[in-house]
Amino acid sequence: MGDVAAILLAAGRGTRFGGEPKLLAQIDGKALVRHVAEAAVHSAADPVVVVTGHCAAEVQSTLLGLPVQTVHNALFPQGLSTSLKAGFSALPKTARAAVILLADMPFVKADLIDALAAAWREGGEPAALVPTLNGRRGNPVVISRSLQPMIEGLSGDIGAGPMLRGRSDVLEWPTDNVAVLQDIDTREEFAKHWG
Repeated sequence: MGDVAAILLAAGRGTRFGGEPKLLAQIDGKALVRHVAEAAVHSAADPVVVVTGHCAAEVQSTLLGLPVQTVHNALFPQGLSTSLKAGFSALPKTARAAVILLADMPFVKADLIDALAAAWREGGEPAALVPTLNGRRGNPVVISRSLQPMIEGLSGDIGAGPMLRGRSDVLEWPTDNVAVLQDIDTREEFAKHWG
């Protein structure tokens, strides 16, 4: 087990996508969620915890053969905060931080995950490390274990973003990697890349 784990949030409904479940949409013969899971598995993050919810059985079946730990979030209809809590609750004691991966960001690769974890360590293990592109905050974010009590206090469909705003112990990490701002929300965005 490493000092930095990965938590892959794969519980949401992806309602703006319409039709089939977004995370099961196929890219080059693989489900969207599997692309992100493979990036995590090929990184140094250990363990890789996948939080499932909507279409849990189908999502899990797309991850067969990958060395990931899945945690089912039965409270997923209550929003993103419940998945963050489920992911942090599943971390081993050795994990001092987790890279929070969103399952609809297939352009995030293992080298970016490793760079974020390294920057978190080199930055003195801040409360969080947030990538920025041209001044805009993006994802994945590295969140220190020290913030777990605050995560436990979150509710509704919000992630860690609001909690991290204005904190002096959050380190911004400028990058030119456009993947930190590229997520797939709609079928149109999906078709633009894989139409």
